[in-house]
Amino acid sequence: MNSSISKTKLSTPLLSAYTSSSSSSTCSSTCSETDDSPAMSKSFELQDVKHQFPCIPVSGSRSYRLLVVLSGHIGSVSCLALSGEFILSASQGKDVIVWQQPDLKLFAKFGQGDGSVKALVTVGNKVFTAHQDSRIRVWKVSRSSENVFKLVDTLPTTKDYLGKFMKQSNYVQTRRHHKRLWIEHADSISCLTVYNGLIYSGSWDKTLKVWRLPDLKCLESIKAHDDAINGLVTSKGIVYSASADGKIKAWGKEGKTSHALKGILEGHKDVCLNSVTVSEDGKWVYGGGSDGFVMGWEGSRDLVSWKLVSETKAHQMAVLCMCLMGDFLCSGSADRSIGIWKREAYGKLCKFGVIRGHEGPVKCLQASPNRIGGGFLLYSGSLDKSLRVWWVPSHSGNKEDASKTPSTENQSIFLC
Repeated sequence: MNSSISKTKLSTPLLSAYTSSSSSSTCSSTCSETDDSPAMSKSFELQDVKHQFPCIPVSGSRSYRLLVVLSGHIGSVSCLALSGEFILSASQGKDVIVWQQPDLKLFAKFGQGDGSVKALVTVGNKVFTAHQDSRIRVWKVSRSSENVFKLVDTLPTTKDYLGKFMKQSNYVQTRRHHKRLWIEHADSISCLTVYNGLIYSGSWDKTLKVWRLPDLKCLESIKAHDDAINGLVTSKGIVYSASADGKIKAWGKEGKTSHALKGILEGHKDVCLNSVTVSEDGKWVYGGGSDGFVMGWEGSRDLVSWKLVSETKAHQMAVLCMCLMGDFLCSGSADRSIGIWKREAYGKLCKFGVIRGHEGPVKCLQASPNRIGGGFLLYSGSLDKSLRVWWVPSHSGNKEDASKTPSTENQSIFLC
């Protein structure tokens, strides 16, 4: 890593809590997996972490900065999650790596031997990973120095199975001559999202399932689409599912447990939608298509009707992932580039810049909510098995292609 970057400092209250609790005594360092101490619960709660970067004036600095390339995954990086000062990345190689900021050292590695990881989310001191083998695994932060993340459950849980397997009415036809319990996914789980005590899973089996966090019980299974579900996002009580059938569907709760279809956002004909993201106010929804377009929809005041307001040819190949950071939309593509777009009036997208550097398709993106020196940090995972960290300015400045940036040794950050 660049010496000027490696010397930067970051306050780490969550890490301090973990360190102090894990080293406080022999007893506390060997607590069982059921320990719910406040210190451990903080380890993976999203909190505002204040970044304290020094002023590094560099002559001729460019718009986008590659801070570091992180390697260590067995397979292609498939998903990312940010939690406090930790970054979690998972891969098709069945492994999950936890990176610790600010030095971005490997903090823990777990999950090897299970189905390839397709999605992950963090809730409190638990990590939920969705797998190609159609299961969701639950990992809990442990104080054991040998195994920081311990597998504590698998969804559907054994209790859920036992409560349903005897009744024939609980079985559904998945394909010819095959039946499964309705609480089971019948194919790869491609996406997860969490909202208000519920976790939602989308699968290639075309269903959307709803799980209750406290007891991990499956509450509902929705035949949501006519093809594989590729992306999920929640906002303002609405769940948006993006599918290979070319549609984004909006789901809202009716009653205490059930969900109903609130609206359908139509995309381009015969084009798969691979990802979906929504603005903070819930008014704008964007979908990334297999034709390289990013489409934007504006919702009505009650979010029950939508109209297509923007169609942007963002990439030469399929858009695989997206994320929003304020007025900026970032898109990752099979063409190996990351597009940076400024959201303008009426949901239109204005090209802000292009980041290049990955040697494979960009599969996942996450933007840090913490503003740093007039910009933000963007994390990208790729089929080239690497995780990269970029600094993106919030002002137009000198908009140059990051692929023209010199080697990492000269990629200092101008943050003043």
